[in-house]
Amino acid sequence: MVQDDHEFLTLRHAVNAVQDKPRLELPEGEDFWVFGYGSLIWNPGFPHVEVRPARLFGYHRRFCVLSHRYRGTPDAPGLVFGLDRGGSCRGLAYRVPAAEGPEVMDYLYAREMITGVYDPTWISLDTEAGAITAATFIVDRSHLQYTGRLDDSKVVDMILQGCGARGTCIEYLRNTVHHLEALDLHDVALHRLLKLAESRLAEQP
Repeated sequence: MVQDDHEFLTLRHAVNAVQDKPRLELPEGEDFWVFGYGSLIWNPGFPHVEVRPARLFGYHRRFCVLSHRYRGTPDAPGLVFGLDRGGSCRGLAYRVPAAEGPEVMDYLYAREMITGVYDPTWISLDTEAGAITAATFIVDRSHLQYTGRLDDSKVVDMILQGCGARGTCIEYLRNTVHHLEALDLHDVALHRLLKLAESRLAEQP
């Protein structure tokens, strides 16, 4: 298969994947929550009236999504986060006012659902003020961009090569780790990856 054919089939798969994803129905006339576990932590980009630290059980944050646009290119893909099965994940829950709901959901779909690599889902979160229901985006394991579990060395390779329309993968990782640390929401696995990546950079001539 020539490269052009591969790119066409990948694009067609992405378009079909997005079309197959149901759009989340918002609670009529009510505020709702959005769970941020990656770049939404440090760059939400949408109006909100409250922020709470929150924990999701049953899924964990992982570099498991190939990025061919935002943090990489088709020739040198980077990696971005997905929520994958198992464990738990600490992040931020944002309360969106009802009046802004449709516009915020449009924004989130435009940002997260370009290729359909995520499944929009309502999930339950634990917060210090009690359990809440929030919208989030779970990785679709059947999607072409899903990598499965990669060893740390391969993840670091792809983080260091990834550079796209929104910057580098290493910047993406640094921002996430630093903001989680500032919020006292420590992620040991991400801290380890950042340390490995920084060591690799220091070794380069």
